Amino acid sequence: MSQLMLIINPGSTSTKTALFDGEKEVSGEVIRHDSTELGKFENVADQFDYRMEGINAWIESLEIPEGGLAAVVGRGAPLRPLEGGSYRITDLMVDDLRNIRYSNHASNLGAIIAHHLGDRFGVPAFVSDPITVDNFTDVARISGVPEIERKCRVHALNIKEVCRRQAAAIGKTLEDVNFVAVHMGGGISVAALEAGKVVDVNDALIGMGPFSPDRAGAVPIGGLVKLCYSGKFTEKELVAKLSKKSGLVAYVGSADLIEVEKMIDGGDENALLYFNAMAYQIAKEIGIAATVLKGEFQSIVLTGGMAHSARLVSEIRSYVSYLGDVSVVPGEFEMEALAAAGVRFLTGAEELKEY
Repeated sequence: MSQLMLIINPGSTSTKTALFDGEKEVSGEVIRHDSTELGKFENVADQFDYRMEGINAWIESLEIPEGGLAAVVGRGAPLRPLEGGSYRITDLMVDDLRNIRYSNHASNLGAIIAHHLGDRFGVPAFVSDPITVDNFTDVARISGVPEIERKCRVHALNIKEVCRRQAAAIGKTLEDVNFVAVHMGGGISVAALEAGKVVDVNDALIGMGPFSPDRAGAVPIGGLVKLCYSGKFTEKELVAKLSKKSGLVAYVGSADLIEVEKMIDGGDENALLYFNAMAYQIAKEIGIAATVLKGEFQSIVLTGGMAHSARLVSEIRSYVSYLGDVSVVPGEFEMEALAAAGVRFLTGAEELKEY
């Protein structure tokens, strides 16, 4: 049986595409998109035709034999709260994404493009572990303000894949063990992963947890209320400030951790202060996740692009190593995670859920 799969992972200014045969990548491409052209579309979903030009050209270069493709797997976007796992892309899911029912995020295009390609090739199309994977307990949802409920928005795809590999390394499955898992990229997720389920996590997009290279994280409520009523920002502008123009970029002028570390190496004490403050906040959030798991976890796993930074990892370790083992798995494994989900479906190890 064929295990040939197209993998689609849209980002803000590029689309990662790959052809996998089982869990082996046959061909991969990062298709860059002109930011000026993308800026013409207020709704990310309206970028579909523009992005498909580059994707179609790449697919044509593959010369996929007729009937050779088995599935198309797309990155999952913010949707309604869902159990972990893989979901068949339905008209309802596509409608929710096109109408920005939950978020206007680049990943909305993952399911939209995969659905189109699935129809084109006559094969199943699905997403796996979307951003709003949600296994919160009722207690975890409570914020302290009845009108506001805590949301589960997390880098679930990479976190679960990395922890799945960590479990396999000790001869266990993801469902056998608990982890405190930390994805450190443009956004930072610090998750309590209990038997493969995200039972608690900071909102990695806006409003909770550590600040990141360009996101605000949790901020003092009183100061935020004053900012809201200062007259300086519309709601849209303030959301953009908190989710795209805060954190390191606001403090030191760069969201590129490599550049920030160069500043530090050059003697910039200001850059060092805010770099260490970010590490400090990540460490505090790790303590929260460890408490949620009552200290019962296999290890603290640091992953994502920023886990390549020996300085950042060392600073975090200095705070949390007393809690347990710290494992470092740098980088992102989203494409591999989507391919692995495809294999689980094609081999019958996992059934697709209905959205």
